[in-house]
Amino acid sequence: MIQPSQADVRRFFCGVYAKAQTAAALEPMEMLVSQWIDEHPEYHAELSDVEAALANLHQVEPNRENPFLHLSMHLSISEQCSIDQPRGIRQAVELLTHRLNSLHDAHHQAMDCLGRMVFESQRSGRMPDGESYIACVQRSATQD
Repeated sequence: MIQPSQADVRRFFCGVYAKAQTAAALEPMEMLVSQWIDEHPEYHAELSDVEAALANLHQVEPNRENPFLHLSMHLSISEQCSIDQPRGIRQAVELLTHRLNSLHDAHHQAMDCLGRMVFESQRSGRMPDGESYIACVQRSATQD
């Protein structure tokens, strides 16, 4: 399993943004990342300065989203859906997308579920519970 450092993740996202800005050829994974970056223009300034992104690596601002974590979660959910792992996530996200009429908004709701699953896993010291994650996304898809 590949486990990039936080610095590696920041370099990757900044590099994809830089390549996309110059219309350079993108690898398939980079194209997916670039699409999510395009959905978040509020992150473009931070993505345009890799040195500042690395210098701010350990700064945590409680009332501000971490763009690198946020984009990583979009990428994670996209990858989960592409291979339907955990099993059922693809259908749950598709149902949520249909209900919200927006893949982007569906991802944001799925992120809440994904974050909760990771938090519970870390807190309990157990493996992540994919079933509760899927159930959470499914509940979001069926709420009125």
